[in-house]
Amino acid sequence: MEIYMDAPLRYHGLTSVNTMCKLRKALYGLKQSPWAWFGRFTKVMVCLGFKQSQGDHTLFVKHSESGGVIVLLVYVDDIIVTSDDE
Repeated sequence: MEIYMDAPLRYHGLTSVNTMCKLRKALYGLKQSPWAWFGRFTKVMVCLGFKQSQGDHTLFVKHSESGGVIVLLVYVDDIIVTSDDE
């Protein structure tokens, strides 16, 4: 599997603005991978209507139109979901 990414800002040696970089190492082997994964996960949860808790950034809450609540908690490599709404 080949993985490509946008070139980092201010990267010298690029010949074009739209240059892509081919990664030699998978994201899972990088030290920043948990941060990158959680950042992407947070964007998706917010797009789905969840609100991220300010007290615990791994806690996401969504209130449904029918008055129910969905609570999602991320802990290391597990996700706990509970709700009083189908």
